[in-house]
Amino acid sequence: MSSSKEQLLALVEANPFISQQDLADRLGLSRSAIAGHLAQLTKEGRILGRAYVLPQRQPIVCMGGTNLDRKLRSIGPLQMGSSNPAHQHESAGGVARNIAENLARLGLPVHLLTAVGRDGAGQALLAQLQALGVDCGGCLQAADAATGSYTAVLDAQGELVLALAHMALTDRLDPAFLRQTAPQRAPARWLVADLNLPRETLDELRAEARLRDQRLLLVAVSEPKMARLGTDLRGVELLVLNRGELRALTGRALDDDAALRAAWHALREAGLRRLVVSDGARGVLHSDGDELVALAAPTLDPASIREVTGAGDAMTAGIVAGLHRDPDDLRGACALGLRLAALTLQSDATVSPALSPALIA
Repeated sequence: MSSSKEQLLALVEANPFISQQDLADRLGLSRSAIAGHLAQLTKEGRILGRAYVLPQRQPIVCMGGTNLDRKLRSIGPLQMGSSNPAHQHESAGGVARNIAENLARLGLPVHLLTAVGRDGAGQALLAQLQALGVDCGGCLQAADAATGSYTAVLDAQGELVLALAHMALTDRLDPAFLRQTAPQRAPARWLVADLNLPRETLDELRAEARLRDQRLLLVAVSEPKMARLGTDLRGVELLVLNRGELRALTGRALDDDAALRAAWHALREAGLRRLVVSDGARGVLHSDGDELVALAAPTLDPASIREVTGAGDAMTAGIVAGLHRDPDDLRGACALGLRLAALTLQSDATVSPALSPALIA
């Protein structure tokens, strides 16, 4: 390969959406020469079509947190300020990671972009995902920081009482990381990002989505981190959150249906295209034109519920899987999400091992 073609391929790998004119300007060549080089690279199978993406299956790209989950479930009624007997369960966690595993267990092509330490926990987390078929190429592996952790304290019924998250490593998924991983994101049909990401990264992802007409789904992780989202929601295809996170985002009391509808209208004015609000055991509310429409959750025997950790991530994964199949059927996607959440509620694992491609066949 000539020196010019080597330089051109390097530029394309760094930014798969770079224009032919930009390539010509950067390399000091004519636009016709650039077109000729691109045609040759395409003929050789080294790049594919529009956006010059590298040959691979069109994936769902998940971006955000990965950590080790530690869950402590009280054996009896919790007594604050005192030691409480508990059962402990440890598993892989992190919102983006959990969504990626759910999708992989459903048989969908998934690429995860996340940050872990070069410690035993981080390497084990990536190896587990790769064994399930998740592409982890491009993940940040830090030699100077430990893999993140999430510790949840659950009551005897499995309800979350308190959680402590150490997710500082995710702050390294910054705009510079975005530039490095442009080739991994370029072929994505859907890009799913959690709000563990820095605000500057989320700003850039929204700008990319507007520029490239890419479907961007954002998923909330906590009320304090809603501030990372900002006020300009143009480019966001779908936002998934719960009532508390919606209240934190809009600064509105959500005491009745009219208040919820007004909050949805305000977000739509800010540029958001669609919205899903998790409503706990009642199910979800999803946008349908001007309205937020309720969809009930499957009825479960309370005795079958093990714990709640991971149920929200399973619901989001089901929504993504449904929209991957039919981008216009948000109600059907929410129904699938609620089914996955129900399976997760009945499992001790953060991601239910009962998930399989049969659920979306």
